[in-house]
Amino acid sequence: MKWCIALFIFSLILGGIFFLITRLFPLAESIDSYKGVAVYPNGKNYIQSHGRHYSFTGYYYGQKWQCVEFIKRFFYLAKNHSMPNVWGHATDFFDPQIPHGEINPDRGMIQYQNGGNVAPEPDDLIVFQNLTHYGHVAIITEVTENTVSMIQQNVGKTTRVTLPLSLKEGTYWIGDENLQATGWLRVSLVPQAN
Repeated sequence: MKWCIALFIFSLILGGIFFLITRLFPLAESIDSYKGVAVYPNGKNYIQSHGRHYSFTGYYYGQKWQCVEFIKRFFYLAKNHSMPNVWGHATDFFDPQIPHGEINPDRGMIQYQNGGNVAPEPDDLIVFQNLTHYGHVAIITEVTENTVSMIQQNVGKTTRVTLPLSLKEGTYWIGDENLQATGWLRVSLVPQAN
């Protein structure tokens, strides 16, 4: 009888350790990374979730391995930025009611419209509201005179993409007739309210 109890306790401890390890170290194998933050595959069904994902401190990254999960994890780990509102689909990350160059209070970031007078920069969060019902978000990795490169999650194995960048009459436009960004957000230098 004692060995049954010992085996049961051992099973509970082992199960608890496995649970903690899988929480801290996801089982998925990364397919890319940017500034030390891994990109994970989501599979063929882009709306599939592999469960909720949290930081060590309990900050909610999002549903594994959605595009939103990657950008929130990137800003948390690489930029030490926690978004005030942890909820929402990708399309919710850009608020069209917020004027160009103003703080988006849900994200704690300055928001810029595509077609505005501020150029995109590496590490900006780029938003596409017209891709699917849920939208799409990515991280800008490089900006040249004519292109914007970005890294993304939940688009199969295509983690990197480059879009045209044009400057027309003092305004910056990312995209073409097939794919246009709604805008981009940048971590503010203004301290966040706690």
